[in-house]
Amino acid sequence: MRFLILILFLLAIDVYAFQAFRVVMQGWSASTRAIVTTVYWAIPVFALLLWLVADFTSFPQTNKGVYTILRTVVFIAYISKFVILPILLIDDLRRLVTLAISRFNNKPEVDLSRSRFLSQFGIVMGSIPFLSLTYGIVRNPYRYKIFRETVKIDGLPPELEGLKIAQISDIHSGSFTFKEPVMHAIEMINQVNADLVFFTGDLVNNVADEMDNFMDVFDKIRAKHGVYSVLGNHDYGDYAEWDSREAKQANLDKLKVIHKKLGWNLLLNEHRILDLNGQKIAVIGVENYSALARFPKYGDLNQAHQGTDDVSLKLLLSHDPTHWNEQVTKTFQDIAITFSGHTHGFQFGIEIPGFRWSPAQFIYKQWAGLYQQGKQYLYVNRGLGFLGYPGRVGILPEVTVIELRKA
Repeated sequence: MRFLILILFLLAIDVYAFQAFRVVMQGWSASTRAIVTTVYWAIPVFALLLWLVADFTSFPQTNKGVYTILRTVVFIAYISKFVILPILLIDDLRRLVTLAISRFNNKPEVDLSRSRFLSQFGIVMGSIPFLSLTYGIVRNPYRYKIFRETVKIDGLPPELEGLKIAQISDIHSGSFTFKEPVMHAIEMINQVNADLVFFTGDLVNNVADEMDNFMDVFDKIRAKHGVYSVLGNHDYGDYAEWDSREAKQANLDKLKVIHKKLGWNLLLNEHRILDLNGQKIAVIGVENYSALARFPKYGDLNQAHQGTDDVSLKLLLSHDPTHWNEQVTKTFQDIAITFSGHTHGFQFGIEIPGFRWSPAQFIYKQWAGLYQQGKQYLYVNRGLGFLGYPGRVGILPEVTVIELRKA
């Protein structure tokens, strides 16, 4: 019954939104009207077929990337139709008022046809999300960009001047459809010739097996003094269904082994002390810790921080940026820079010189780029991969390069 109600609801949207096309197509040739009508109604038919295929076949499991793209195309089409609806409602309100006035003034002969201008305006407005979101799928999911920042650290020893750190985050390997463009991202990372590479969580969407086809890609990442990593909220398997608690734990154990096979130093509420040019650096890594109730708190910064007193520089890897204001800036003010990810910059927004906007800012105080509070810094990586929507609009996938200088 719920399936039938949803089908009827979507069909009502299709019929109502089509009114704008009917008005705009007046005066067009019969063949052009036929083509537009066929394309328009092919989308709901395709949506229904895709729904049936998802329910009665294993296609979504065996072709995750393709299925995600097809499902998203259908979603984009209906988002565009939703944009048209309020404009048609305004036109209907206009016609209703016109009819009421004509009846009140005893003028039965009035033009109650739909406004061609409002119909055209509705289609134009509906085409904006359709074109931009489609472009984001076709052009941007693998359009990697290097973001460079110079961070000035108070009291930084001269021996650490110019230390170069590359950061990636939110790989979400289960979302990748293509392998070759991801290899290009690894080349970009290695060309930076970083002293350290940090990965700040969400290697997979749900299960460790998603990395099987990408082991020989990410094991190519190189850094002079090693690659260090932490877990993100998606790495624990909390969003998948498991036959038992043991199966879920086995998946997490496999993911930890994957980090080791990649040659990465996975930090589980612990730290590593590095000796660089005679100066000690503490690379601290915590498991996922969020100030938001809907995300898990596995991290223990107290435990990870213990034993780091006699070092020149403390760097923290923590997947969720809300951890920074929740604990780091309050209790651990000796941590110079915190590296986070998680937000993806919402994979949608506007970033131009002098102006930034994304829906992410309504959820996260720090959602992309570099932030400073007192002498402490936070960098939020926009993510290397994608989740849900298989593309990006305005917020490109990121490789971060941070160079340290003395303040």
